[in-house]
Amino acid sequence: MLWCPGAAMAVMAGAVLPAAEVQELVYTTPPANNGAGPLWCYGSTCLVRRGDEVYIAGLQTVPERKPLNNVRWVLYHRTPGGWRAVQADPVGLQREPCPLVVAQDGRLFLSTNPTIAPLDAYNGPAAPDVLQFDLADPSRPPVSLAPRFSEPAPFGEHSYRGFAGDGQSGEIVLFNILGYDRYYWSFRDRQGAWHAGRLDFPIGTDYEQPVPIRSCYPEIVVKGRAVYLLAISDIIEPVKAWREYKQEITGQKWDYDFRRMFYTWTPDITSQPFRPWLEVASREQTAGHITNLDLLVDEQGNAHALWREQSVWNTKLRDKFFPDLKQTQGLYYGIIRDGKLAVKTLLLEGGEGLVGETPSYGRLHLTPDNRLFAFYWCSGTAADGRTVNENRLVELLPDGSAGQTVRVPFEQPFTTFMTATPRGGSALSHLLDLYGTIAGADGLWYGRVDLGCRLAVDFSAALERTSRGARLLLDGSRSQSLDGAIASWRWEVAGQTASGER
Repeated sequence: MLWCPGAAMAVMAGAVLPAAEVQELVYTTPPANNGAGPLWCYGSTCLVRRGDEVYIAGLQTVPERKPLNNVRWVLYHRTPGGWRAVQADPVGLQREPCPLVVAQDGRLFLSTNPTIAPLDAYNGPAAPDVLQFDLADPSRPPVSLAPRFSEPAPFGEHSYRGFAGDGQSGEIVLFNILGYDRYYWSFRDRQGAWHAGRLDFPIGTDYEQPVPIRSCYPEIVVKGRAVYLLAISDIIEPVKAWREYKQEITGQKWDYDFRRMFYTWTPDITSQPFRPWLEVASREQTAGHITNLDLLVDEQGNAHALWREQSVWNTKLRDKFFPDLKQTQGLYYGIIRDGKLAVKTLLLEGGEGLVGETPSYGRLHLTPDNRLFAFYWCSGTAADGRTVNENRLVELLPDGSAGQTVRVPFEQPFTTFMTATPRGGSALSHLLDLYGTIAGADGLWYGRVDLGCRLAVDFSAALERTSRGARLLLDGSRSQSLDGAIASWRWEVAGQTASGER
């Protein structure tokens, strides 16, 4: 119990105190060893919220089937009694996870890509589909919506697909990759009609041998008929000298680069072509690495992007080709306006010669009062020598600058994760829902953070052995209040009471 007199201290305007309300295991499943995993489609989301209801599309490994197509989707619903599997794919097997879109009228859409190859085949053709569930009774068998494509295309189990929708209209779009040349997209409008087309990849004209730059793991935003897409290059290493040296390091005959991030959009996917690709970020000159993390679009049509950059792929490669280059990792936020990158902000950078705190995975979150935040995982060593392994939240201000950064007090941080994002149809909320992995534990977890709290309780507990037994040490000094300084404390443990911050 804490008491906070309102006039005890000045509180910075616009401050936020994230309260980590829930962190719970959803499910476990053995590794499928097929090159994918439950979060492999990271550009889309497998977590959605509608009102108080939260759903997750999980994966279940089918041990009697060999890779690559040896998993099936399972739909989970969070109930007062915990997470419940409401149904699973009764017949289909596939390689990749199955992202979700929720319509606020009660429809739930799941993108699936079941194999149609013989059961003993290593790989082969697949039949992409979208299944529609009725959330009035999510245990009822879903309806197949059978997306239409612009031409016959021999899709396979490697779809690298993106799936997104508009939660208000219920319009959805599916992007599937075939080979290294293009996306095939299928858009379903609010009347239930499918529209189809192609989106060719950008061309790497500056490579030793010009090739299409396959752009994968897309974050896609649907706002009315406007569609926005952010993706990362995923091609075989195009620089011969680097490719050969990577083979020496890894022993593999191939290596894929992820170091050029591209953006495109159309104001109306049913009637207008996509605009020319914009290269938002690149680490091409130093064989670096980029991860596209998130994309949101505001009411003015400005695209807000979050991504991570690493200066060089590997320190061994650095030592051979770029001996003076420092290995760094940075978290970036950008605003794309009128087809150009108008703002680029470095939120945090760590690495050689810099602070020991390194940013990793992250997502954007927009609240109903139009406050935009970046939520991310940070690890390493602080300036005072303290080990850092935590989630953080930073507000992104209208001019593109970063506001105050605060710790999110989960017991264990989320390390890779998806959110209940508007890209998946979820409404804007002061609740930040998370689905992913956490440090030091197996399985897939759910987390919930309340960004509307006035008081954030954050304490640690430790046992100290004494000559008479043990003593419990409680420290609540990291707790904060937006209504003033915390003036008094009352602890209740196993029928005993104590007072004081520590």
